[in-house]
Amino acid sequence: MAKFDPDIAETSAGSPAWLGCVADDVTGATDLAINLVQGGLRVVQFLSIPTAEELADVDCDAVVVGMKTRSILAEDAVAKSMAAIDTLQKYGCQRFFFKYCSTFDSTPQGNIGPVADALLEQLNEGAAIVCPAFPRNQRTVYRGHLFVGDRLLNDSGMEHHPLNPMTDSDIVRFLGVQSVNRTGLVDFDVVHAGSAAIEAQIQRLVDSGVRLLVTDCCNDSDLGRLAEAVKEMRLVTGGSGIGRYLPEAWRNSGLLTSSAVKPRIPNITGRSLVLAGSCSRATRRQVQNALSEFASFEIDVAQLMRDPSAHQKNCMHWIDSIGDENTRPAMVYSTSNDETVERMQREFGRDSVCGAIENFHAFVAKTAIQRLGFRRLIVAGGETSGAVVKALEIKRLKIGAEICAGVPWTESDGDPALAIALKSGNFGDDNFFKKALDMLP
Repeated sequence: MAKFDPDIAETSAGSPAWLGCVADDVTGATDLAINLVQGGLRVVQFLSIPTAEELADVDCDAVVVGMKTRSILAEDAVAKSMAAIDTLQKYGCQRFFFKYCSTFDSTPQGNIGPVADALLEQLNEGAAIVCPAFPRNQRTVYRGHLFVGDRLLNDSGMEHHPLNPMTDSDIVRFLGVQSVNRTGLVDFDVVHAGSAAIEAQIQRLVDSGVRLLVTDCCNDSDLGRLAEAVKEMRLVTGGSGIGRYLPEAWRNSGLLTSSAVKPRIPNITGRSLVLAGSCSRATRRQVQNALSEFASFEIDVAQLMRDPSAHQKNCMHWIDSIGDENTRPAMVYSTSNDETVERMQREFGRDSVCGAIENFHAFVAKTAIQRLGFRRLIVAGGETSGAVVKALEIKRLKIGAEICAGVPWTESDGDPALAIALKSGNFGDDNFFKKALDMLP
């Protein structure tokens, strides 16, 4: 059987993959994957825990497993993440990465701390850094506080997140509530002093009993210094930003050799569909910007909750009415403002509303692809993306060219092959949907 090769570039890194990664949602996985690709690695992304046979069928430098564990019970997230890391460890990976959102999406009872704690024990590691920063996407950490642009996290709109409202920007304090381990800070002055100073501070903190090390980081140079300082650590936790710099640190130290890759744009033709499930400010602006150019269907959440089958039929009738000859992209969106989201959740229950919307998007994706010839798909929102790829039974993705920071085009395996962009709700400029589709043939 031919190896599943994510790119034609030659590499001197052998199989099995050097790096094994677990992400807490599928958009986060593609976000990390494109940063690793830009760091010179060939990457295959799986959308569930791969089997030994599936891993034997890939030839790459890094495997990224996209889970749907961000918003489930902590004990379930721990069990699934440990199972994924165990599989990657048995496969032969030498380094490991636990990826979560650069806005640290969680709750005080949430999953980031418990999963990090469990992976430290499973890998028998003394400590790991906690580096959510992604400066290219305006996520920075200063004095332990996470900023989105020039706003503290809890004043950035994330305090209204329907699943994981972030009400505390102090990551050291917030993580300390979640974790059974001591947390500490590698502060701004140390990071700017260079990798040797970072290593020394990490050692001092570990000697004092700290196991989770939050790192200040304000720009890409900081990420480079941090990557160099932690190149010997077997476990890194964080956002995708540092993934761009770890490969270079490993190559410079002789731990890894690999040639540059040239990610390609999927050569997929067919109708285009946008599914917007995120209610983030960024996605709301993107939806509004696309309304004038895309054929659009707004999900009526109240009607959906009262009669989901009827609303599905309404949407399918609308798509049929567009006609095959219409070259305009179709957009189905549930994106609403904070007040509407809160009102619907009060009336019908948060979990019921979120589940119904995810199921609706998944139904639309599956029907549009199987019956109506759609082959190019953009999905906005991590939970929505997870539901869609599960419904489509997609097992793995080839990572292609970058659309914007943290979002690549990917190509699915299987028949039919699909061009898919899985976008975190917060990512991309106002013209993201059109810009992404304009890249395709």
